[in-house]
Order: sequence, then structure tokens, then C-alpha cells
Amino acid sequence: MTKQSVATCALAAFMLCIAAFAEAKGKVIYTGEIAKKVQGYAGTTPLNITIEDGIITKIEALPCNETPKYYKRAQKAIFPQYIGKTVSQALKIKPDAATGATYSSKALISNIKIGLNNYKKSAKKK
Repeated sequence: MTKQSVATCALAAFMLCIAAFAEAKGKVIYTGEIAKKVQGYAGTTPLNITIEDGIITKIEALPCNETPKYYKRAQKAIFPQYIGKTVSQALKIKPDAATGATYSSKALISNIKIGLNNYKKSAKKK
């Protein structure tokens, strides 16, 4: 095994632990797989979106290759607009991109929308 594959396995195990812990409190949507074609400025921008009783309680940006300064700017501008909203309310939001972080902002917004649509589809199946 290469160092990179060991690191990838460790990250995957860590993410599963986080998801399992969060699952006890609510539903966690991981967008890394369902939104893997969504690109920011420097690559994919995976998220964990926590939903409790139909309300978005947390959005967590996972490790990526975006420039930290601009990625944080995008997160600070976008995430608060979704927290505390129902999934239906959040899907209607049309947030503006953070100034100077347009690619990262658009990627985060796309990830959120894809994650919420996935949650809504899975909720309908139950």
C-alpha cells in the first residue's frame, strides 16, 4: 500500500466515524459521491449536511484543494443562509456567490442542492 492509499483509507474511516456519530443525532448527507462532478476552483468540494427532524442543523466542508482563504469566505457567506431552514425552504434559496470566491461558492451551492435533493428523494421512498 502506498502512503496515499493509506491516507485515503484513514480519511474514509474517519468520515464513517463522523457520519455514524452524527447519524445518532440526525441524518448526514455526504456529497462526496453524489456530487463528485461538481468542481470548485481547484477540484471537488465535498460536504456533510446534517438534517434533524427535517431541519438543516449543520453544514461541514470536508478537506479539499480550494484555496483556504477563499473557501472560508465562501463558507461564511453561504452556509448561514441554509442553517435552520427546512429542506424545502433551503431548496428555494438562491444565494449570491461570495465576492472573490465565485467558483468555490458555486460549487458549495451545487453540493448543497444536490445533497438536499438526494435527501428529499430518499425521504419520499420511506
